[in-house]
Amino acid sequence: RFYEKVQVLHQDPEASVDNPLLAFSLIKRLHSDWPNVIYSDEATENTQALHAGFREVEQELPGAEDLDGAARALMRLQDVYALSVKGMASGIFQQASAGHPPLYSPSRRISLSADDCFHVGKVAYDIGDYYHSITWLEEAISLFRLSYGTWNPEDRSSLEDALDHLAFSYFMAGNISHALSLSREFLHYDPSNQRVSKNVAKYEKLLETGTAGAGGAGRRVSWVHTQPLSLSHAFLGPHSPQSAPEDLLHLSCSYETNSSPYLLLQPAKKEMVQIRPYVALYHDFISDAEAETIKGLAGPWLQRSVVASGEKQQKAEYRISKSAWLKDTADPVVRALEQRITAVTGLDLRPPYAEYLQVVNYGLGGHYEPHFDHATSRKSPLYRMKSGNRIATVMIYLSAVEAGGSTAFIYANFSVPVVKNAALFWWNLRRNGDGDGDTLHAGCPVLAGDKWVANKWIHEHGQEFRRPCSADPRD
Repeated sequence: RFYEKVQVLHQDPEASVDNPLLAFSLIKRLHSDWPNVIYSDEATENTQALHAGFREVEQELPGAEDLDGAARALMRLQDVYALSVKGMASGIFQQASAGHPPLYSPSRRISLSADDCFHVGKVAYDIGDYYHSITWLEEAISLFRLSYGTWNPEDRSSLEDALDHLAFSYFMAGNISHALSLSREFLHYDPSNQRVSKNVAKYEKLLETGTAGAGGAGRRVSWVHTQPLSLSHAFLGPHSPQSAPEDLLHLSCSYETNSSPYLLLQPAKKEMVQIRPYVALYHDFISDAEAETIKGLAGPWLQRSVVASGEKQQKAEYRISKSAWLKDTADPVVRALEQRITAVTGLDLRPPYAEYLQVVNYGLGGHYEPHFDHATSRKSPLYRMKSGNRIATVMIYLSAVEAGGSTAFIYANFSVPVVKNAALFWWNLRRNGDGDGDTLHAGCPVLAGDKWVANKWIHEHGQEFRRPCSADPRD
């Protein structure tokens, strides 16, 4: 009611407080009407209802771990795709080096605030990653300076906070003179801060005596431990296999029945992506409806993905995703999908020769650093099934992504972009049972979109007569 009253009074652009009646009503509103609204019983009830409503949903809201994980995701995208922090903050996904078109152009540009950039820098700062804290805090300070003097109730940080953290980051990175400059700027805004005054004296003394800084070079967190793959391959582009000339003759597209009656009326659309290692892509492997059904079945059971660590499984920063397992009895769609995989691969998927269908969701910056699907140690949890090692992988793309998310084969130096409803197949083991080192692969971070895949891992036992050994023990 109060708002409507104020709106009516200000509808006339010619209205002026020269009018004594308007001047009186303005003074009265500011002195008594507005406080009456603020301290009314209705306002108190509204505040209590707001608090109660927040408490009801508080457990379902993102937590500190989610927020810090999102900040680390932005840093991961910055590194893997060589993005400019200033560009990211302004909503442009541009590589730091000049002359390249944007990697992703959203229809609506979203920018980050100074407080947003500060939080990303603070996450890096807290883990001692001063390389990233410097780049993000520099951008935060640049934005804070533009809006200095204005107050935003949503911000939890300020220009002074950013200067304080950036100064220490530069000190730890070994740049004492810049740390001193930033600390002096801090004192310009807060002259009474004793801690920063002591830091200034400390930095001045270190520069006078020529003593080296505490930190040396800033530590940079590596999101991909093994990076021989070029950026253009790891990002989006078409398949870029570096094949030998004799292998190129065998790269083709074909309709395949694999001698299976199941595929006679509707052959599989097979694209040979690479010969060594053997990688094939089956287009239109599932329908949109089947993909949505599988995602819907897995959704309620999604949990943070784990990785093998010795004889145990645990969460790890090098695999950021959520996953769930579906039995073939979960739904007729899952059963039909397993029959289709059997027909295309010619392998035996009956328990215990294959694992349940694993459905994985990669969200903001979701990725999986270079790894093998097969076990490289006899202590691996994979051997608990007592059906041998993983002989093959079938990975089905259940969704499209706008940018990023490619499956990159590191040593073989090629990548496969996300192709919705297609299935990617490769052999993890050679015919002699040894692991194929060329299958080292990674799930590149999702730059834009929501990546869903379904993995089917098939074990070597039960496949003796379906994929027999060759006469050459080295094969």
